[in-house]
Parts: sequence; structure tokens; C-alpha cells
Amino acid sequence: MKKELAGHYFSWRARLVGRPGHRGWLFKAMIYVLLISIGFVYLYPVLSMFVTSLMGLPDLLDAAVKWVPTAVTFDNYREALDVMRVKETLINSIVGALIPALAQTGVCALTGYGLARYQVPFKKLIIALLIVTFVVPPYVLLVPNYVMFSDYGILGTLKTLIYPAMLGQGTKSAIFVLIFMQFFRQTPLSLDEAARVDGASEARIFFGIAVPLAVPAFIISFLFSFVWYWNETYFTALYLNGNNIGDTTRVSTMLLELQNFDAMYKQRVQQVASWGASVMGESVANEAIKMAATVITILPLLILYFCLQKYFVEGIDRTGITGE
Repeated sequence: MKKELAGHYFSWRARLVGRPGHRGWLFKAMIYVLLISIGFVYLYPVLSMFVTSLMGLPDLLDAAVKWVPTAVTFDNYREALDVMRVKETLINSIVGALIPALAQTGVCALTGYGLARYQVPFKKLIIALLIVTFVVPPYVLLVPNYVMFSDYGILGTLKTLIYPAMLGQGTKSAIFVLIFMQFFRQTPLSLDEAARVDGASEARIFFGIAVPLAVPAFIISFLFSFVWYWNETYFTALYLNGNNIGDTTRVSTMLLELQNFDAMYKQRVQQVASWGASVMGESVANEAIKMAATVITILPLLILYFCLQKYFVEGIDRTGITGE
């Protein structure tokens, strides 16, 4: 009887605390609590923003309404779409982020492949210079770049974002070069040698062997590049003259419109009032309309991330592997 009780005790203790090779219930409970807590910290602002964007003005003024609106309204999104000129700015945002991201990914892939597979002269010096370009703040080169773009006559156009990316001077290109170096170093050199014996050219080796094996690196580089170009406001406003709010013909992006949303909303209200139509609301955009504009701005990034989530996680995992 005592042996049976002892056996049951150690069995429940092993299930509760765990044993070598098996995690107990307490450990799993701690992990789930930690993950749920961290997830709540990150999701709380997003959920709060989305719920607020669906509230009307009475719900905003009612302190008793927190998470469940008394009446769901999409008028905030309609007003935000009109104020932000989404039809024009969405195309500019996509072009200003997609083309530089693709160009930067391709250039960094070629650079990383060359540094990983070939013994080029001054290789260590080149890598050190790459790291220096990442360490040096981009604001140091602000004036020279502005003068150069002005001399070339491309200020106020998306070329100020596209041309540097095509020439390997995009946003934080050094990081992507190092990522591609890590991936290409994991590819056995015997594959390249076998392809050369079969008569394959260097271009065929790169596109036929290196690129398919480094798909996660391409995905993660493209995703980070796209997000960074999409979220950039300071240099974009400077090079595209995005701060000139009164000019409706200017080249602008969704992030610049969101940055100047209050001023654009006032201007829109004045225009509607001057036409003799009913004014959209108060002369100052309420919190719900601002939250709706924010949701519209981040929605393309959320869609992109959910589509590429698998490759993104795989790329993060493989980037930290060395010696294989």
C-alpha cells in the first residue's frame, strides 16, 4: 500500500514539476502566462486603436464606454480616406517602398554572394567599411545628399529613394549584405564546384543554386527593407518636400499624410465649408478619426507580414546559425 501511494506521489510530482526530458505542468503554465503577458503588451495598443477607430463622437465623450462601442461606425474611415488622399498616396507609398526594397535586396544579395564565395582583395577591409556605413548616422550625410539630389534635379520625386537603393546605398544596406553573407556561407562549396565541372557559368550557379537556397534571406531582407522605407518620414519629407502641406500636387506618402493629419483635416473642413456643404465634424480631428487613419496606414504592413510570416521566422532563425 505504501509503495502504491509513493508511486502515485512521484507520478503526480513528475507531472507537476517535470522530469529529465519532460516539462511539468508548472513549467508549461509559467511559459503560457509569460507568452500571454508579452502578447497582451504588444496587442493592447493595436486592439485599443482599432476599437477606438470604430467609435462615434458620443462614445468618445462617454467615460463609461471603453472597449465595446454602443454603435459601430465606419464614418471615421471614410473621413480618414478623404483627408489622406489614399488613392494618390497609396500608390506613391507602394512605389517608394516596393521598388527600393526590391533593388536593395538584389544588390545586397550580389554583394553578399561575392564576399561569401570569392576571395576578393581587401575583403576584410570591405567588410569593415560596410559596418562603418551602418554605424555612421545617416543624418551626417543629410546635407551632402540633399545638395547632390538638388544638383541632379531629382528633388521632389521618388527617384531620391530609388536611385540610392539601386546603387547599394539604401536604408541600412550593410545589415542585408551581412545577412546574405551568412546564408551563402552555409552553402557547401562542393555544389559550386560540381556545377562548374558540368559547365555552368557563374551567373547560372548564382541563380540556379545560391538563390533557391537563400529564399528566406531574400524574404527577410525584402520585408525589412519594405517596412523601413514605408515607415520613413524624416528623409522622405525632406527629399519629397512633404512638409509643404498647402501644395496638393506634391508627391506624398501615407506616412507623411498621417504626420500632417491635423493640418490636412482642418484644410479639408475649410474646403467643404467654403463649398457650402455640411462640415465633416469639428474643426479638429477627434481621436477616433486619427486612429482610423493610423489603422489604414499600418494595414498594408500587417497584410504583408501575415503573407510572409513563415519565411520571416525561418530567416530570423537561420541568420543566427554559424559554423554549418
